[in-house]
Amino acid sequence: MTITELITALQINAKKAPYIQRLMCILVHSGFFTRLKLRKNNQEDGYSLTSASRLFLKNEPTSVTPFMNIMLDPMLTKPWYHLASWLQNDDINPFYTQHGTTFWGCASCDPKLNLFFNNGMASDSQLVGKVLVDDKHRKVFEGLSSLVDIGGGTGTLTKAIAEAFPHLDCTVFDLPHVVASLEGMKNLKFVGGDMFEAIPPADTLLLKSILHDWSDEECVKILNHCKEAIKKNGKGGKVIIIDMVKMDEGDQELIETQLFFDMMMMVLLTGKERNEKEWAKLFFEAGFSGYKILPILGVRSLIEVYP
Repeated sequence: MTITELITALQINAKKAPYIQRLMCILVHSGFFTRLKLRKNNQEDGYSLTSASRLFLKNEPTSVTPFMNIMLDPMLTKPWYHLASWLQNDDINPFYTQHGTTFWGCASCDPKLNLFFNNGMASDSQLVGKVLVDDKHRKVFEGLSSLVDIGGGTGTLTKAIAEAFPHLDCTVFDLPHVVASLEGMKNLKFVGGDMFEAIPPADTLLLKSILHDWSDEECVKILNHCKEAIKKNGKGGKVIIIDMVKMDEGDQELIETQLFFDMMMMVLLTGKERNEKEWAKLFFEAGFSGYKILPILGVRSLIEVYP
């Protein structure tokens, strides 16, 4: 697509063409588009989508547009402006300074935020689910008979697992208001509850992008309940965690992404991104005996934790 075609498609004022050209320069530099040389008699450059920009197409199976919508919603961006004042008060985070309540308190009372958040997490889970059940990683589910996805939201990731492993008895466990109207399928059901009180027993417990939301003390409490749930099931078992393991060296772009996510946890929630040493400390404090880390998707890793 050329600049002229882009202006026509988006109904942009033709006088803005020079500005669009400048915008495309930064988008090409950032890897969202590639510049193409068209026919010699055509003076305009053409632009093509890259694998990164295709992730933002609404009709793409692995579209992350809903995830970006929640990340850029004013409800989540405004707390960043209160970072300085938060450092001078006793609030738990800048989100509380802005809204007078926690993120989770807001989500439970605000249908729009709850919907945006669940849709955003579902779009992220589509991408993770595709990677998790491929030939390279599916062995993590071998020999298992039951799985509980803790904080599994609307069940996008669990559905992908349940379809790929029809022998696996899967449960999505989340707050009652999240799962109230959701219907299960043959080997998938939805159960309401609170992970800080108790977790349904299973030989596998899945925590995707959950523990980084919470403080060390809160994580140990969740992991303690995980250990109790595995023990009640009486079949050995393990905990599967999909989260970031902060790197101290390596790809600088990946490190930068992890650091920005760490800042987001500080601004919006009570959690943080953790390095291997910090993860290990949580596991051993909760009474687990060992763990294994497998990088699976860019900045994120799959961690298997054993009782």
